[in-house]
Amino acid sequence: MSTGHVELARAQQERWQTEYARHPHLHGTQPSAAARWAAEAFGAAGIDDVLELGAGQGRDALFLAQQGFSVHATDFSESALDQLRLDAQREGLDDRVTAALHDVRDPLPPADATVNAVFANILLNMAFSRAELRSLVGEIHRVLRPGGLFVYAVWSADDPCSGHWRELADGLSEHDGFAGRFFDDALIDELADRWRLDDTTSYAEGPRRMRRVALAKPNPAS
Repeated sequence: MSTGHVELARAQQERWQTEYARHPHLHGTQPSAAARWAAEAFGAAGIDDVLELGAGQGRDALFLAQQGFSVHATDFSESALDQLRLDAQREGLDDRVTAALHDVRDPLPPADATVNAVFANILLNMAFSRAELRSLVGEIHRVLRPGGLFVYAVWSADDPCSGHWRELADGLSEHDGFAGRFFDDALIDELADRWRLDDTTSYAEGPRRMRRVALAKPNPAS
């Protein structure tokens, strides 16, 4: 773990680890709306492998594997990854899904320009400082090949519940022991620096108001 709200980050990691251990399918088994959209976008781009960050217990990783993608899933919770591996084996997808423990506050493991697509659902909402968010998106830019795609989904600042969370420092909020950040247009634009912004769409998923963002790493030859 590098800079940022280190104590808060550690507390959040312990909280998520506990929740995942208590609830084998904390977020259900159906894929997120963002994963369904990403599968279409990646497929249209001719991409067949995906790095998923903050995969949790793997509902989206398993869906992407079912669509024919090879998926390398990472999360900072060993409990979540254990569930992911178990479900992948049960569904006969363990040849398409690998899972590795990793905290995205640390540099991403892949070498420069070796990844075709990165997917992250809800991850960027977590308890990151703005500096950590910029660093993470910079790391994703580094590992993607030119022309590679990064699709992420986040809670929108338009979500009514954002006004009921207790404010913390640096734009973060807290509710029921969970800390996070709601995204507005300014933050989406800030994180899109050096990228081609292909899509930003507001949508509802259950009770949440969401934003889906698709970024492409520019190809210098184009």
